[in-house]
Amino acid sequence: MSDNPQNSVQPQDENKLVAERRAKLKQIRESVDVAFPNDFRPEHKAAQLQAQYGESSKEQLESEANVVSVAGRVIRSRGAFMVLQDTTGTIQLYVTKDARPFAKSVDLGDIIGVSGELHKSGKGDLYVNLDQYQLLTKSLRPLPDKFHGLSDQETRYRQRYVDLIANPEVRDVFTKRSQIINFIRNYLAERAFLEVETPMLQSIPGGASARPFVTHHNALDLDMFMRISPELYLKRLVVGGFERVFEINRNFRNEGLSTRHNPEFTMLEFYQAYADYNDLMDLTEDLLRKMAATILGTTQLKSTVKNGDGEVVEEKVYDLEKPFHRISVFDSILHFNADINAENISTIEAATEVCKKLSIPVKDIWGLGKLQIEIFEKTVEHRLDEPTFITQYPAEVSPLARRNDSNPFVTDRFEFFVGGREIANGFSELNDAEDQAERFMAQVAEKDAGDDEAMHYDGDYVCALEYGMPPTAGEGIGIDRLVMLFTDSPSIRDVILFPAMRPLLDTK
Repeated sequence: MSDNPQNSVQPQDENKLVAERRAKLKQIRESVDVAFPNDFRPEHKAAQLQAQYGESSKEQLESEANVVSVAGRVIRSRGAFMVLQDTTGTIQLYVTKDARPFAKSVDLGDIIGVSGELHKSGKGDLYVNLDQYQLLTKSLRPLPDKFHGLSDQETRYRQRYVDLIANPEVRDVFTKRSQIINFIRNYLAERAFLEVETPMLQSIPGGASARPFVTHHNALDLDMFMRISPELYLKRLVVGGFERVFEINRNFRNEGLSTRHNPEFTMLEFYQAYADYNDLMDLTEDLLRKMAATILGTTQLKSTVKNGDGEVVEEKVYDLEKPFHRISVFDSILHFNADINAENISTIEAATEVCKKLSIPVKDIWGLGKLQIEIFEKTVEHRLDEPTFITQYPAEVSPLARRNDSNPFVTDRFEFFVGGREIANGFSELNDAEDQAERFMAQVAEKDAGDDEAMHYDGDYVCALEYGMPPTAGEGIGIDRLVMLFTDSPSIRDVILFPAMRPLLDTK
């Protein structure tokens, strides 16, 4: 088995290599009863062996003569050694004299099962003798070049299965993603939150301002919508008596693609009765701090900025141990804009002029709250680098949030930002059924005026509120963006196993 001919593959050579491998598979089919056997059961993992025997001396391993069995993909060949990769890592295999014919028949990418004595090389590397061996799966396509890996971003996203084989750091990202989700589940369960499931197909797309995907239910002969948020259903459960609920859910929004947006994404949403938005800000700080310490072993998150050549041009550290900043929408605009004063954003006329100077197109239906948010998004969001809660969002842009008792123009709402990215959105819930009905009607007016992302009127949800919902606070945390933060990933596509992609045959 040779490294270079099969690993340094040029596109024009790939068909030839595939043909050669298909010919080998044909020979295998002719010589054995089962070409793809399923009777090998590995008893050990690479990482387990490294952890258990990595500190043992060469002499100690020789005297112990431990027999182990492993299975995985052959990813490299080093003279008399092959390198096998399983889900936990890699381990070397030593090609004994009797195993040479087998080793020569193996191509890089083949999946094999091996049993043999465990030893350590003169360089201190563990290896398993190929005393017993079996081809389990023949790989018909060559692996990427071992020196350059699978580097093309487009190909990596489209062929994630190859990306995971070729780039171990990618597996680490998705391992951490799983750990993050498990941590969240355990954290909330320990605090008496009940995990629930709500409909993904809805007759009214509610709980957020977004453009939905539309589908059709044949049996009901009814157009339905893919869920844009589980919020209104989760709050129905609070009405029903479940005082603490959460759902780790898939949402679908028919909007653009970017480094921060994918039409299908994962959210955590949770609701706590007899709590307000201040309680959830405290909970969020504690959750993220403990999550980082448990999963990463540190509360300091690293963030790197790279140029087009992949070189690091800037490094930042976000310290989650420090108290997170808290500042209102209004005050943040003044803080980050020296040329804007309070009077500039306190009336519709003045705020409209500010929007025009910032080249923000203004719609006649917008009130002061919407104008302020447009200014905030244009001039502040991307500058919120340190962990920051932005609070007191205008009621006009917060149709489900409770108005502030002392200033009804704003709501008891926050959004959480790190590195210029919104990670979470939470608020004290609006449990006044009449106020909610009025705000839904205002959203309908905006939709009639051409806002595709405005909410529908949900009469059943208003009905639920009329039965009475206790004072409640709720929050949504974007899992994908959270994983981006914890793994220092620049694009949301790096943390979604199979991100949305334009079909290769689509020439538009």
